[in-house]
Amino acid sequence: MVQAYILIQTEVGKATAVSQVIGDIAGVIRAEDVTGPYDVIVRAEGETVDDLTRLVLGRIHQVEGITRTLTCPVVHL
Repeated sequence: MVQAYILIQTEVGKATAVSQVIGDIAGVIRAEDVTGPYDVIVRAEGETVDDLTRLVLGRIHQVEGITRTLTCPVVHL
């Protein structure tokens, strides 16, 4: 399993709606509103890096109200 944190910036006032929609997407472990330079942080997983990429590009990027994302894969050193 490959996991990543996805940091999301949203349009003003859209963070809660974005996190609720993303929280229902298969492969998303958790979606939470936060303060700071990002509005929502998501923990997601996929079987492979390609699966995770498809989740981010094909499902998460399609959520209305998102302006930017940054995907940070979890590494085990």
